[in-house]
Amino acid sequence: MPVKDEIETRLTAAFSPDTLEIVNESYKHAGHSGDDGTGESHFRIVIRAVAFQPMSRVARHRAVHAALGDINTRVHAIALDIA
Repeated sequence: MPVKDEIETRLTAAFSPDTLEIVNESYKHAGHSGDDGTGESHFRIVIRAVAFQPMSRVARHRAVHAALGDINTRVHAIALDIA
């Protein structure tokens, strides 16, 4: 399964987001540090969910990374926009 699909599945299950946008930005980093040649090394995630409302910014980031689990170790960079 592509990493983008794994991210979508895990975040949808964890937060039932109103908005979820996952952009593979690996092409912008081709040949740079962290590019493993898979084309799945850098992602930008925009997520909006009611579940985040009572959380601080740091708690939101921690919750998303916890939901992503081992994806955090398989991907070089994840940029988050959470609300």
